[in-house]
Amino acid sequence: MTSDIDIKICSLGAQGDGMAEAPEGPLYVPYVLPGEEVRIRPQGEGRAELLKIIRPSPERVAAPCRHFTRCGGCALQHAAPEFYAEWKRGLVGTALKARGIVAEIAPMVGSSPHSRRRATFAATRTKSGATLGYYMQGTHNIVPLSECPLVVPEIEAALPALAIIAACGLSRRSRASLLVTATINGLDVFVTGGKPLDGPLRAELGREAGAANLARLSWNGEIVAERLPPEIILSGLHVVLPPGGFLQPTADGEAALTSLVREGIGKAKRIADLYAGCGTFASAFAHEASVHAVEGEKAALAALERAVRSQGPALGLKPVTTETRDLARRPLLSTELEKFDAVLIDPPRSGALPQAEEIAKSPVPVVASVSCNPATFARDARALMDGGYKLERVTPVDQFLWSPHLEVVGIFRRG
Repeated sequence: MTSDIDIKICSLGAQGDGMAEAPEGPLYVPYVLPGEEVRIRPQGEGRAELLKIIRPSPERVAAPCRHFTRCGGCALQHAAPEFYAEWKRGLVGTALKARGIVAEIAPMVGSSPHSRRRATFAATRTKSGATLGYYMQGTHNIVPLSECPLVVPEIEAALPALAIIAACGLSRRSRASLLVTATINGLDVFVTGGKPLDGPLRAELGREAGAANLARLSWNGEIVAERLPPEIILSGLHVVLPPGGFLQPTADGEAALTSLVREGIGKAKRIADLYAGCGTFASAFAHEASVHAVEGEKAALAALERAVRSQGPALGLKPVTTETRDLARRPLLSTELEKFDAVLIDPPRSGALPQAEEIAKSPVPVVASVSCNPATFARDARALMDGGYKLERVTPVDQFLWSPHLEVVGIFRRG
């Protein structure tokens, strides 16, 4: 039987766990801070359970959520805001250093509680209904939520209704995922993992969606109820979000990213927006420049096209063209990029290395890179810099409060 030990925490790892040096090697301990003396129970494979804080850090604060340490949604609610911001900023520096990149990192643009307008919940059937919440850290156990200080109030208030909807279409052994997005017309709920639709289930889901006043409910990819189109506003453009469509997690974060990119790109008149989604950046650029939006998801581009076609003339937008293309497999070639004054890339967590390598061979004067993964951002930045670009500015933007996840905006100029 493993003995409990008292130990001092040396630092925080990239996932927010504390690291302690033990005779058998490093141990990672959740919910601690550097300098704290703690009592732990080693669990094998370099992990340990926190039993007691013997001597707390001055940076420790009271967690704002009753579910913290049980729910796996947050890792750092116990850290003071200033410490937390510097730790997250340090994640970017560590990622850049690993690629041999030296750059000045701007102060992090933070986010506030109750600002997440989209979140994914897990649900499973119980004897009396359904359990809806987040997974406990490192397990498949779902922690039922009665509150969540991450999400906007309208999502938090809907948690009981979402559990009822999940209970309608789950068997006792199944689990569902509910992607919930707050739009200007109400909540858009996209459920996967539920039972196959039939007539009675459609009717029941429709009734519960109406009772919850949802804008739209989709079940296993099919729309089963739509009270109003779930619209989002992107730089003045009203876009109907496709079912399961991507949206920046917070409105303030979206505004910060857009501002940083527009400032970096400057007066460019021909812009390629790669991994464009529904047009978060294209809608902003199109007020001053022509935009070519490229995206692999047809539904996302179709939503952008419809919005531009119906509202573009009234908003005075410049031409917006679109192209459906899998940029991971078929990036825009350097010869195709020659006609643009600026390029924006906003890829998924896996990054955009093939596309970055093509940009590096092109004459494009300025490149803006937006990433939700500092490690792949640094890898792609290295490719651009090896091609002659200079990393002018790096800004961390936190849209994932109390978690180790982070957005980064980098501006690169040729020469």
